[in-house]
Amino acid sequence: MPSTATLNPYRRETLVQQLTAVPVWDLIVIGGGATGLGVALDGLSRGYKTLLLEQADFAKGTSSRSTKLVHGGVRYLAQGDVGLVREALHERGLLLQNAPHLCHNMAFIIPSYSWWGGPFYTIGLKLYDLLAGRLSLGTSVHLSKAETLQQLPGLRPEGLRGGVRYQDGQFDDARLAVNLAQTCIDHGGTALNYCSVQGLLKDASGRLQGVRATDRETGLAYELRGKAVVNATGVFVDDVRRLDEPGAQPLVQPSQGVHVVLDRSFLPGSAALMIPSTEDGRVLFAVPWQGRVVLGTTDTPVPTASLEPRAQEAEIDFLLRTAARYLTTPPSRADVLSAFVGLRPLAASPSGSTKTKEISRSHKILASRSGLITITGGKWTTYRRMGEDTIDKAIALGQLPAASSQTASLTIHGAETMNTAGNLTDGFAHYGSDAAGLRQLLAEHPALGAKLDAGVEFVQAEVVWATRFELARTVEDVLARRVRLLFLDAAAAVRVAPTVAALLAQELGFDEAWQARQVAEFGELARGYLLD
Repeated sequence: MPSTATLNPYRRETLVQQLTAVPVWDLIVIGGGATGLGVALDGLSRGYKTLLLEQADFAKGTSSRSTKLVHGGVRYLAQGDVGLVREALHERGLLLQNAPHLCHNMAFIIPSYSWWGGPFYTIGLKLYDLLAGRLSLGTSVHLSKAETLQQLPGLRPEGLRGGVRYQDGQFDDARLAVNLAQTCIDHGGTALNYCSVQGLLKDASGRLQGVRATDRETGLAYELRGKAVVNATGVFVDDVRRLDEPGAQPLVQPSQGVHVVLDRSFLPGSAALMIPSTEDGRVLFAVPWQGRVVLGTTDTPVPTASLEPRAQEAEIDFLLRTAARYLTTPPSRADVLSAFVGLRPLAASPSGSTKTKEISRSHKILASRSGLITITGGKWTTYRRMGEDTIDKAIALGQLPAASSQTASLTIHGAETMNTAGNLTDGFAHYGSDAAGLRQLLAEHPALGAKLDAGVEFVQAEVVWATRFELARTVEDVLARRVRLLFLDAAAAVRVAPTVAALLAQELGFDEAWQARQVAEFGELARGYLLD
């Protein structure tokens, strides 16, 4: 557990100094989302000197914008992809064991409005249970109409015949990413955000030797040597591949997933709603999360990738229209607290098809002539397996000495059992073992116990903690990916931005002009999460 009184390995100055302290890294990972963090941690678990570089903040892109599910993928089972489901269910079980402070078991209910729906889904979900094996979270059961309405208050009762309940996992995606970055540092690695890779180093024969990177805060450039270089940049993998081979054909076809966040009153129970087939054949979830309800997602091909994608009006309308068919209180645009968008790095279809349902959700690994290893596809649930497979590839290519992965049983920073996590009534349970440090900070500075705003649940101490120990550098880092308020209530996030900026400036030594720029930039960003 970090302490305010001990040497802090998460200070940016310490991490930047490490860039030049290692003449040749064993492993350099480009990208600080789920995949890159999984690759870096796997490398560290095998004893390799590992450096991870992220151009923005950890999980800035897709990895903070998921449906918050750790799952095997019921719809992949319906498509017959049994292997992918089995792998994901195994990884789901490991993740719940290794990060219990962030991942937990949740009941999902599929309502049935037809006589055949209940038996059909019950049979299918029994196979889902079977594939989970010893890591099962619980068996699926058929529910009567009364039981379905009792466990899923807010569901439309007209025409309801019953339902099926199954168990899956839920997590906080961005906080898991931050904890993974901390875990990398805990194990002797260097994980640095706001350091962009802008070129590749090659020897006279064209073999990859490392990367050229720039610290975006200082503008200082670095040439960093590495035995193995992994491109794990998600929807941006083709940008890095073109640094290696300018004429490289696209490997990724981005697909946009939109979510809207509603007040908990629309689905006040503890179970999630799973709609198995919407008007265009998609699966839709309404999931209780941090006192709100996350509704999503869409699956829309987009031509280009960006760090801040925007929802299309048709996608918002689709989500609200579909929810209205199942909820007793139909949500409207005025009810949306936040709308966020993630881009899936789907492996491009060999046939050139733009139908996202024809594009595999499994991950793919390839190596270029120079030795650049690119990993793409996959999903959060399988991040650990993706990391393991990528390092296995580097070993097979002779870039790294053989060693066995240890991540299947490696606990994530903050992992703590409920019996030893301490006081769980102060809202710090998701910090796990770090909660004790937060309470110590509050004991030393009671004024930091003040809420950021009367209407939100987060306190000022969490901003200070995020800055000191969770690698946060900006107002956005704090409000989007440390306390998640931008995703939970964008208007509230805008309100508290000046308070957050002042706390950050005090911690980081920045002036009032910096604070003003931060508030203005965050306000502009947050407008994209609000519906007009």
